[in-house]
Amino acid sequence: MDAQDVADAMALGVARAWPDATILKAPIADGGEGFTRSLCEATGGEQHKTVVTGPLGEPIPATVGLLGGCDERTAVLEIAAACGLSLVPPARRNPSLTTSFGVGELIRKALDLGARRILIGCGDSGVNDGGAGLLQALGAKLLTVDGNDISRGAAGLLQLDRIDLSGLDPRLARVRIDVTVNWHNALLGPRGVSRVYGPQKGATPELVPVLERALEIFAARVTAATGIDVGAMPGSGASGGIGAGLAGCLGAKLHPRYDVVFKHLDLDGLLRRADLVLTAEGALDGQTPFGKVPAEIGRRAASHGIPVIALAGTVGAGARSNLSHGISAFGSIQVAPTSLSDAMINAAQLLADASEQAIRAVGAGLAISANHRRQTLGRGTRRSSRVSKAMESGTASSQAYYRVRQSRLSQLSV
Repeated sequence: MDAQDVADAMALGVARAWPDATILKAPIADGGEGFTRSLCEATGGEQHKTVVTGPLGEPIPATVGLLGGCDERTAVLEIAAACGLSLVPPARRNPSLTTSFGVGELIRKALDLGARRILIGCGDSGVNDGGAGLLQALGAKLLTVDGNDISRGAAGLLQLDRIDLSGLDPRLARVRIDVTVNWHNALLGPRGVSRVYGPQKGATPELVPVLERALEIFAARVTAATGIDVGAMPGSGASGGIGAGLAGCLGAKLHPRYDVVFKHLDLDGLLRRADLVLTAEGALDGQTPFGKVPAEIGRRAASHGIPVIALAGTVGAGARSNLSHGISAFGSIQVAPTSLSDAMINAAQLLADASEQAIRAVGAGLAISANHRRQTLGRGTRRSSRVSKAMESGTASSQAYYRVRQSRLSQLSV
C-alpha cells in the first residue's frame, strides 16, 4: 500500500464509525513507496511510466513524476520504485547482490523529460550498495585494481579500487538534485545502515560485517575521487547508502525528509482544522521516533494540542517510546495470528477495520465524559433545590457540549 491507499483505507473505516465526519486526508510518503504519486497529486503534476532494471537485474515498470506549480521543471522519483525491498522476494533477499542500477535509469528518464531539478525520495530499499549501481547506470566507472568494472551489488564494492566520474551523463552538470533522507541514517558504524537494516534485507549475522566493510571501501574511494567525506555525513546511509553515492558523486544535497515533503503538503493547515489525527506505519517500535512518519506527525500535532492515534502492521520492542513523541495511543491492525503474505494481501481491509474501531473507542470515551459531566451536574441539583432550574439549564448545556464536541471531533485528519 502506498500513502494514498493507506489514507483511503483509514478514511473508509472512519466513515463507517462516524458517517457525519469531515475527513481530511493527507497522504504522506516518507520517501518510500508512494512518494512520487503523492507529490504529483498534491501539486497537480503528471506521471510518466518507464521500464528500469530492478534490484535483481530484471526489467520492471517504474514511474517518474513532474511536479506542478514549480518555478523550474522539477522531476520527482522514489528509490523504492527501482530497488525497494518489496521488489525482492523473501527467498531471494541477499543485499550483497542486489543493485541500485535502476535508480540511475530513473534519473536518466528525468533528464530525458527536461528536468532542471530532480527530487529523489530515499526510503524503502532492498540494496546495500551505496548507490554504486546508479552511478554505473549514469556512466561512472567503478573499477578494480586491474581496470575492470566491478560486479553489481555490495559484493562488488569489496574489489573497488577507484571511481572514475569522467563518463557521467553531461546533463547532470546542469541540474540540481535534492534528496529527502532520514537524517538519522548513518552510512557506517554501530548505527550504520548495514548493521541496522541489513538483516531485514536478508543479511545473515556473518554477512553484516562484510557489508559494513564494503561500504567502508566505497566511502574511502568516494573521498579519493571527490574529496567528500560521506562516511560521517548525516543521512548518507539512507536507502542502503544511496544517500552517500548521490551526495558524494553527483553533488546532490541531502535534506531531512520532512523539510522537503511539507513544503508541498500543507500539513499544519490541515492540523489547524482537525480534532483528531490517525496515522499508520508498517511497524511501530523503538526506531519509529528516529525519522518515521508517525513520530513526525505526533510532534507536529502536539504543537497544535491535537491527539494522535497510530495504527501499525506490527507493534515491536520499544513502541511505548512513541508516547513521548506526540502519539496518544497506538495499536496493531492484526486481530489474529496470520502469515505475512496474508497480512499484506488483506492490509487495506485490516487497516479500515482498525480505524473504525479506533473511532468507536474515541466515541465511547466521549460518551463516558458526557455521562460523568451529567452525573456531576445531577449531584449538584440534589444538593440544592434552590438552584434546580439553573442546574437543569446546566444539564442541557452539558448535552449541548457533548453535541458540540461530537461536531468538532468530526474533523479528522488521516
